Amino acid sequence: MSNPKPLDPNKKLDIEDILENLEDYRPPRKGWVWRNVPEDGVDMGPFHYRDMAEPLKNSIGLPAAKYFDGIDPQPKCVVTTEIASGRFEDDIRRMRMAAWHGADHLMVIRHTGQSHIDGLMEGTPEGVGGVPITRKQIRASRKAIDMIEDEVGRPINFHSYVSGVAGPEVAVLFAEEGINGAHQDPQYNILYRNINVYRSFVDAAEAKLVMTSAGIFQIDGAHNANATAKAGWLVMPELLVQHGINCAYSMIAGMPKELIGLSTVPPNSPPAPKLWYDLPYAVALRDFFSEFKMRAQQNTRYIESSIEEAIRTHTIDTLISMLTSADIQSTITPDEGRNVPWHYNNIRGVQTVKQTWAGLDGINEMVGLKIDGPLGEMSRDIRERAVAFLEEIIEVGGYFAAVEKGFFVDSAKYPERHGDGIARDGQGGVAADSIVPRDPDYLAPVCAHFGHNHLPEGVEHACDLIGGCTLCKPEKIAYIDELDSEDNVANRLEKTYPYRKGNLIRPEVEWAGDGVVLLNLMIPENEAYSREAGLEIARRMGLKDPEVINLMVLHPSEGCFLEVKGRVDFDIDRNTLKIPEKVELLPEDEMREGVKQVGLKVVAGTVGEDEHSVGLREILDIKHGGIEKYGVKYTYLGTSVPVEKLIDAAIETGAHAILISTIISHNDVHRAQMRKLNELCIEKGIRDKVILIAGGTQVNSEMAAETGLDATFGRGTKGNQVVDAMIKALKARGML
Repeated sequence: MSNPKPLDPNKKLDIEDILENLEDYRPPRKGWVWRNVPEDGVDMGPFHYRDMAEPLKNSIGLPAAKYFDGIDPQPKCVVTTEIASGRFEDDIRRMRMAAWHGADHLMVIRHTGQSHIDGLMEGTPEGVGGVPITRKQIRASRKAIDMIEDEVGRPINFHSYVSGVAGPEVAVLFAEEGINGAHQDPQYNILYRNINVYRSFVDAAEAKLVMTSAGIFQIDGAHNANATAKAGWLVMPELLVQHGINCAYSMIAGMPKELIGLSTVPPNSPPAPKLWYDLPYAVALRDFFSEFKMRAQQNTRYIESSIEEAIRTHTIDTLISMLTSADIQSTITPDEGRNVPWHYNNIRGVQTVKQTWAGLDGINEMVGLKIDGPLGEMSRDIRERAVAFLEEIIEVGGYFAAVEKGFFVDSAKYPERHGDGIARDGQGGVAADSIVPRDPDYLAPVCAHFGHNHLPEGVEHACDLIGGCTLCKPEKIAYIDELDSEDNVANRLEKTYPYRKGNLIRPEVEWAGDGVVLLNLMIPENEAYSREAGLEIARRMGLKDPEVINLMVLHPSEGCFLEVKGRVDFDIDRNTLKIPEKVELLPEDEMREGVKQVGLKVVAGTVGEDEHSVGLREILDIKHGGIEKYGVKYTYLGTSVPVEKLIDAAIETGAHAILISTIISHNDVHRAQMRKLNELCIEKGIRDKVILIAGGTQVNSEMAAETGLDATFGRGTKGNQVVDAMIKALKARGML
């Protein structure tokens, strides 16, 4: 087995290194892993958390973490993100990003067509569309994940789908290659892929047993009913029945309860009164299935193309998870509506869980569910309807008969029926008449094989007869690299080499070098004109193939907000970019001590005929983390202040520094004001006694040397940077 090189956080993934000796790679571990959750909670920074797991070795916290010692609390639930661009060499880069933000359940979805292929796919047949799950794709991804989990300091679960006609073969593939979690539910095959009902359940028994042998955690597919039904909030009883059928069948096949998970999806979404449907359903589900794990996921049925809309609903869903329970919290993004999987939307989904979970940490110690009231009554009603639904299934002859009668995904509230459910012919569908009874002396020399297997007397393990099967001796696995000489990862990597390892930079959202960008616009027109205007603006800006992927009407006539997707076809050479030297700030305690030691005082104002004040006030005021926070005393003279007046004020107050803001830049007036400040201080003989600092949206750090000032700052400057510059200047002059 080849051992991959440890990752360097400051270097990109080396895809070629991951693919090297892939035929010899074996996963170092198998089976699902839960997070380590200390019973007595987790202490991070100044806080104690009650519902958190152990922190990561390397991670990126929420944006506001900088105000709290950079802490990055990790929820106790496993956090999912779905990554499926169709090119595994790009997926694994996104996996690394997601893991750094806290995702430890990485899902790659099989494409629809693969459900109807009756054997394993090999090589990297990208041309078939979607995300082909092949041995090479899985092995490269698992190898990368092994490296990534070492980097972040936490095991990561890799997940895909055991569905379709080749379900058992896929299960074997997953067991061989170290897949940790998978969807497996024979009802999914029947209802949504029209696979023969008998074939689906026979295959499922074999698949579930194979998954069990490798410790693969199973998640069912019942949630597809409320993601498909015309009114998802009406199929809640059916969801409980589908969950029950798959749980019972899984255990019959030999799968232990601890490997069985329910994919619970809230059936409703705002603007509906979501809580009155989703919370009773969550309570009912967890009451019936308290012995099983819960995977909570947002309902894709109601996701449009707005990421903000998805995040808002996701926040409510996470609240419901915390009030009830969720062993896995899945994150969903509206990428399908946008036609492109966006790198940063995966991160946004993970951040939503982290932010909500941290903010509501310990919520169950402060509030409780009021079961004695409408919540309890509605929850009981759902359970009673589910029991009646199951009883009717038994009365009509069982599950297969109920499927033929269209019981499932009917849009009416049970026991009513609209007759629009999904009906399947029990003798029809994909792979009908493909089940062959086993002979009395049937013998299969492989492990984890479901059903009657006529082993010779004295043989404990079936595969001993052939010296071990691939589940026991992975060296027997036949590894096929590529099938298509034109459409393969080697060719794709060659095309993207300049962006991955060369000096060229191009924006991306899906694949290396795709050049895709997103443009945000507010167009003050009605919807029709806004859409066309947005496209034309994108074209004139030089974007190729512009497409409006999200449009929100702000007012029927006043305007619309648009997101326009397009491509750029140019590159940036990183060698031509001049990176400003990073300024290492002094420790806060050292800054505060320096301010106190000299009794640091400044005068400040916006100079010339400039009426802008907000930026400078944020640098000054304690409310915004300005210099006042560090003990600096300031005299603010307002806007449109002559430079001479600032200098006179500095002399009168004995100020150590003069801070000017200059936003207006036409005719280089901002440069002129900065030079004037320096020159007048020289004339008045105080230049060596005062520190001169300027800032503004058109100012950069290089202008200090150009204009004779001690420091200059641009957009996004914070108060601590200004204090740092003043203390360093005072030290350089021997005044501190």
